[in-house]
Amino acid sequence: MFGIPGKQAVSITDKAAAQIAKLMAKDGHQGLRIGVKKGGCAGMEYTMDYVTEVDPLDEVVEQDGARVMIAPMAQMFLFGTEIDYEVSLLESGFKFRNPNVVDACGCGESIKFNEDINAS
Repeated sequence: MFGIPGKQAVSITDKAAAQIAKLMAKDGHQGLRIGVKKGGCAGMEYTMDYVTEVDPLDEVVEQDGARVMIAPMAQMFLFGTEIDYEVSLLESGFKFRNPNVVDACGCGESIKFNEDINAS
């Protein structure tokens, strides 16, 4: 929808692809749908949900057995994002490196996008 021909909307690191494929295989999910919603102290939050059926309006990104669907309303906010999976002593989880984010709260759960995107 907001893509550039020949370029995927988001990129997935090898670690993230392996984790997504593992989650898909665990319960027979079709993939993970990512999106954004209003909330948090910075204004927006990422969402991730298991998907049992692919929505034809979703942007689909596949890599190494992993499938990520981007919800239609989130595509303009997530274009150019790299999805990674990090493991540390205290936590593990998906990390989004999004060039469209201009600010984030201290905990990293809430983000703010460039006002030019919000006006689109």
